[in-house]
Amino acid sequence: MKKDIVIPIVKGIFVAIVKKINEAKEAEWFVVLINDNDEPIDNVMVVSRGYGEINGENRQTSQLRHSFGTVKGQSNVIIEPIDPSVFVLNNEYWVSYFIGNQMFDKRYTFVLDSIREDNLSYIPMIDLDGILHE
Repeated sequence: MKKDIVIPIVKGIFVAIVKKINEAKEAEWFVVLINDNDEPIDNVMVVSRGYGEINGENRQTSQLRHSFGTVKGQSNVIIEPIDPSVFVLNNEYWVSYFIGNQMFDKRYTFVLDSIREDNLSYIPMIDLDGILHE
């Protein structure tokens, strides 16, 4: 029975954490969902949370849910701003969406301390520096 369940593979959908410099010349960080496919994705839901340990104590952020009706092909949407104080935690984004009648989902986890200036690289799909998770 389990062998009959088809689990589709997610392709062309990425989550990135990017750094932007605002008009006041201050750094702002954002989490971005990127659809690098030609076709749109529908009924997009993203659940985000942070978890880990700080000074030997278990910590967890609030779990947030974000809904985006349709994300066009070759486009992106900002999921949420992210505060640098949670970079010391694992930051997880669970993305679910439909293409036609088929549901897809994938977890993207930025492990603790992976969101750092020295890990930034240019992401041509969105023309910003950031950390891209495939």
